[in-house]
Amino acid sequence: MRKVAIITDSNSGITGELGKKLGISVLPMPFTIEGKEYFEGITLSQKEFYESLTRNEDISTSQPSPESVIKLWKEALKEYEEVVHIPMSSGLSGSCQTAIALADDFDGKVQVVNNQRISITQRRSVMDALVLADEGKSALEIRRQLEEEKLESSIYITLTTLKYLKKGGRITPAAAAIGTMLRLKPVLQIQGEKLDAFSKARTLNQAKTTMIEAIRNDIETRFGGVDAHQVFLDIAHTNNDEEAERFRAEVEEAFPGYKVGYADPLSLSVACHIGDGALAIACTKIHAAKDNL
Repeated sequence: MRKVAIITDSNSGITGELGKKLGISVLPMPFTIEGKEYFEGITLSQKEFYESLTRNEDISTSQPSPESVIKLWKEALKEYEEVVHIPMSSGLSGSCQTAIALADDFDGKVQVVNNQRISITQRRSVMDALVLADEGKSALEIRRQLEEEKLESSIYITLTTLKYLKKGGRITPAAAAIGTMLRLKPVLQIQGEKLDAFSKARTLNQAKTTMIEAIRNDIETRFGGVDAHQVFLDIAHTNNDEEAERFRAEVEEAFPGYKVGYADPLSLSVACHIGDGALAIACTKIHAAKDNL
């Protein structure tokens, strides 16, 4: 039995059911839709979320309550000696900083990881934490290692609509109108704590090629030219399963010998800002020899 409990939130894309299989706890993220509160994976499914999005309902995200976080930690500490809590990036949500502040009252028994990951790269951090805990590492050692490796990942995303970037204030209405008129498909990147513009394309095929080449460049430069056994590639999407599987096949062809793991939905917290129909590719450097697929 591990001495360290691993806890994450539903931004990781790990459901409560999968969390039970992995032996971890998953904190559901709250959403407000038309003034009513829902919890991802419990009272709000992916299908229900996108139906609300299609109806142009007012959707917003919020942080888990401090009481729910503390309760989860206390429950874990009844069975384990320590807790490693892996929330979404501090640059994209205040939930990380809130958790860090709450952990001050736990005398070092709770270590909150601020490694600027989200969605599929956050999920990889959770899997790495499980490997480290199985190796007998302490909560502090796990937190430090995950934070040291925080920039050893990239996500690139292409969108089908600029509507939600405009709604969130990330682009101006004029820029959104011009982009829509020209049928531009923006490519965004998440490296560290921000969702930033990376490139523009006129077709989906151009956008996919841009993302593949960006990942190739990251492997060769940012990650130091690591080989296929040192990198995980993952595909993600927002309500776009069939296209995600096609993209997965294209990535496997572009990177022969590399591990292409998940082809899963992006977390709803990301989907709120980019809408449905998006495609993403993530690259995460493997820190451990153990295969954590």
